[in-house]
Amino acid sequence: MRHPRLVPAAAALVVLVLGASACSTKGDTATDAPGSDGLKTGPGVTDTTITLGALTDLTGPYASLGKSIVNAQQLYVDQINAAGGVCGRQVRITVKDHGYDVQKAVSAFTETEPNVAALSQVIGSPIVASLRQDIEAKHLLTLPLAWASSLLGNEYVQVVGSTYDIDMINGVDFIARTAKLQPGDKIGHVYFEGEYGENALAGATYAAQQHKLSIVGQKIKPTDQDLTAQVTALKQAGVKAILLSAGPKQTAALVGTAAAQGFAVPVISNAPGFAPQLLATPVGPALEKQLFLVSPAPAFGSDEPGIKKLADDYKAKYPKDTLDTGVISGWDTISVLGEDLKAACKAKNLTREGIVEAHRKQTGLSILGVSLDFSDRAKPSTYRSFIQKPSKQAPGGLVTVEPAHEVPAVRTYTLPKG
Repeated sequence: MRHPRLVPAAAALVVLVLGASACSTKGDTATDAPGSDGLKTGPGVTDTTITLGALTDLTGPYASLGKSIVNAQQLYVDQINAAGGVCGRQVRITVKDHGYDVQKAVSAFTETEPNVAALSQVIGSPIVASLRQDIEAKHLLTLPLAWASSLLGNEYVQVVGSTYDIDMINGVDFIARTAKLQPGDKIGHVYFEGEYGENALAGATYAAQQHKLSIVGQKIKPTDQDLTAQVTALKQAGVKAILLSAGPKQTAALVGTAAAQGFAVPVISNAPGFAPQLLATPVGPALEKQLFLVSPAPAFGSDEPGIKKLADDYKAKYPKDTLDTGVISGWDTISVLGEDLKAACKAKNLTREGIVEAHRKQTGLSILGVSLDFSDRAKPSTYRSFIQKPSKQAPGGLVTVEPAHEVPAVRTYTLPKG
């Protein structure tokens, strides 16, 4: 997963360590002898601390996203520690920057893994894919900041929320209804090569078939920033709407070019395609007019009480930073892991296997108003998606158009196997 930014806010950060790294010499299975308090522990857990790991992007294409996620997770940890921690232990996060580079991520994982109980974030589907075998071998619960359905099916990797393809099925339904598309109409899809874009394309293709629409695909690279050729091709093909599975720079380029050409069709993007910073650029008005987002998480402009508290707490701690989707995504994942740790503590088993076992028993966890079920590793934790729209006046730059919901097609769609 996933968000290039116009100006990477954390470009100068290479390695950030939040709190000291705790090192345990104990094993990673539930066979470890319990301590005097009857608690079994594993790597990353000492008598005083629980250390988590975060492999993020602070210097690459998703730098601003990475910074927001890191900030949100540290905010959660600060709050839980102020309330006494977990099992009488303070929670700490060791953060490593991989710059969205697979080799750097592998090195960061090798350095971090022996000393952590779980990974609270790993940014990027390609990064997670490169680490999956090691994650499984080490029994390390990992919450990726990536939503490709190819990441499903692993006992130790947990996507939080709906997946790109499920979101796009819900998104195509929205566009078909609101743009009053007819059987035989064409819709464009501009998407990144790789797991993110191709997973979204799989869902869009299935949804288009259900609505008797045809897709005109345009594959691009994350480095592509001039989409004139793609917009021109879609305009010539006569598409009635455009789907987008890319990053904020590509969203700005596509919508800006379409507006300049007088090509005013609706555009609906996966959540990684938007950053509120775009609204302050010349393309801002066109985004407010043409762009919609389909997202697994609520917007800061929603009425959910938990969202307002998060916004207030975040701005109090980071007054100079922007509210964006990374804040919500980071909070979501660390909140899930926090509940897992609490449940594992209650079960007297803070080994890696104990944390995973506690996680799989979470069947009705509500985070920021979204109900999540983690009991079946082969399925998304929710099939519901929000439809949102950019608004310069809204906190975080987004307002809710339609609340979280799922359409019947998400249940008949066959999820790709990872």
